[in-house]
This record gives sequence, structure tokens and C-alpha cells, in this order.
Amino acid sequence: MSLGMRTKKAKGWGLFAIGLGTLGLGWGSSLWWLQVSAAPHPDQGGDPPILRFAVPAGAPLSAIARELEAAGAIRSALALRLWLEWQNRVAGQPKVLQAGTYDLSLGWSLAEVVAAMQQSRAAEVRVTIPEGWNLQDTGQYFATQGLFSNEAFQTAVRDPQIWRRYTWLPANLTSLEGYLFPDTYQLPTELTPERAIDAMLRRFEEVALPLYRDYQQRNANPLSLHEWVTLASIVEKESVLASERRTIAGVFTERLRRGMRLEADPTVEYALGIRQTKEQPLTLAQVRTESPYNTYLVAGLPPGPIAAPGKASLAATADPEPTEYLYFMARYDGSHIFSRTLAEHERAIAQVEAQLQNGN
Repeated sequence: MSLGMRTKKAKGWGLFAIGLGTLGLGWGSSLWWLQVSAAPHPDQGGDPPILRFAVPAGAPLSAIARELEAAGAIRSALALRLWLEWQNRVAGQPKVLQAGTYDLSLGWSLAEVVAAMQQSRAAEVRVTIPEGWNLQDTGQYFATQGLFSNEAFQTAVRDPQIWRRYTWLPANLTSLEGYLFPDTYQLPTELTPERAIDAMLRRFEEVALPLYRDYQQRNANPLSLHEWVTLASIVEKESVLASERRTIAGVFTERLRRGMRLEADPTVEYALGIRQTKEQPLTLAQVRTESPYNTYLVAGLPPGPIAAPGKASLAATADPEPTEYLYFMARYDGSHIFSRTLAEHERAIAQVEAQLQNGN
């Protein structure tokens, strides 16, 4: 440790001795403070042990303090809480320890441990990519986390040189849409788009490929991997309730079998780069907008996935429910009305529109 760091730390301790008075603990507590704020393993000529410590998002300060003390990273949970309280009252610094995974030296003082965790000098960062996100959603998320720009991510997911070692990926992909598996990841803080892509492709390989191989073995004429992921991405975007997922997959599978257009709203949304809402549903003009992804106009599957399907949607697409239903209408509460005929479907549409007009 540099002399400058020790001088700064000593100054902080001196100020805190004054702060103890403001917290009502009195000057006699300064000796206690010097003891409990010291490093658990003072420098004795060798390298102190390193502790890897994870702080979950939203964890309460009291729990973090107790776990740091129990793990041997600090000497006193109470001292940690007092130090943060003093920062908040006197120094004007936020009383926050950043979520992340840290490599903490047991030769660090309490002040150094807090500084590392306040400045987010984490060894790893925890990121969560939800099911149903597309590449734009994912890239924007990484950017808002301050990890790398969305532009850098979009370039990387369209560069075959980055994923060339994954030989199971379909040939002639123009992007990795649908293949970056949605999950929670512990990734290095010094993260690049390439590292993030590698982690998500490896998870797809671990979780999705075994499902597809089992599906291939059970079916005489299975969909190709790309077709399977594409259909699963549509099922993902249409499904809200787990209980309906296999039924929705069954409807699309049956429509494909009969040569009917899928007529899936999410494919139009993807083509236009929009997201319909209860207040602003798709217009007729939007549904009639030409695009290879518009399944109201183009028969069969679109050219590729429209989002990242999760395990449940992949499994439902691999094992769709046998059904006579050919249509479904969203109620905007997550559930759907399933219909066997166009006439039934039109009645379901009228029913939902009437409910919306009545404010239900």
C-alpha cells in the first residue's frame, strides 16, 4: 500500500473520531474504533488472504455487515454501520454498498473495504437477461449498467468471427438473435461484448441443445435448430401464463402443419421495432406493412428468431400440446381465449373489445 493511501486513511480515522461525538458515542470510544476498524490480518510480511464476497442487489446493510464480519473481512458489523452512518451525516456520501462480487484483501482496514464496495470495484458483476428480450433490449441493458455501449454490442452480435468456434450454430446467421440464452450471469467487471456473448452462448449450449437433441430423437420430421428457436421465440413473446404455453405452441404447430399463416402480432412488432400496448394496439396499416418478419403476410416461419426464448418456451415448442385450436385472442391480463374456427375467433375478438370499451 502506498504512503499516500495510509495518510488519507489516517485522516479519515481522525475525522471519524470527531464524528463519534456527533453520533453520541463520546471520545472514549476512539480506542474501540481504532481496534475494530483495523485490518483482520495486519501486514506481517506476507500477502494477506483474499476473500471473494458477493453482495446481492437489494440486500439490507445489516445483513451485509453481519456476513462481512462472519466471513472475516471486517472485525465488527457495528463499526461498519457506524462508519457508513458517519459518511452519510458528515461527509455527505451515500450510505450504500454496491451490489457485485468483490475480491477483498483481509489485510484491508474497514475504511478500505467500504471504499472498494462503494466504488463498485467488484471482481464480478451480476447481470440478468430476461426471457423475451431481443438484441436491442439486451444491448441497451448492458449500456445502462455501464459495462459497454449498445453500439459495440450490436456490432459484436453481427460479427461471425466472434462466434465461429460454436460450430453447432446454424450456418449463414446474420446475427445471434435468439441464441443468447436469457439467464442470470456472474460476469467479470472488465466485461467486453465478446465475453458476454461467449457466456450466453455457452449457457444456450448447456441448456437448450440437450432439449433440441431430445426433440430430434422423438420426432421423425423435426424442425431444424433455427426453425425451432424461431418458433420458440414467437411462443415466448405470445405466452404469459405458464399453463397456456404448450397450448400456444400447439396452435402455431398446427397452423404450420396446415399451411396457415401464423399471424402472430409479435412478429409485426419486431419488424417495425415497436411494442403494442392495451392503449395502443397494432393498427391495420401496421399489420399490412411488408416485411419478411410479418407473419400476417408471409407464410411459414419468419427468417429468424424475434427474441431470446427461455427454457420453458423451448421445451413447449419441442413438445407442443396436441390441439384443435387454430386461433387465440389476448385478454390483456395475460390470458387468452382459444378458438377452433374463425367464427369463434371473431366472437372472441368482439368480446375482448367490448370489455376494453367498458373499462374492464
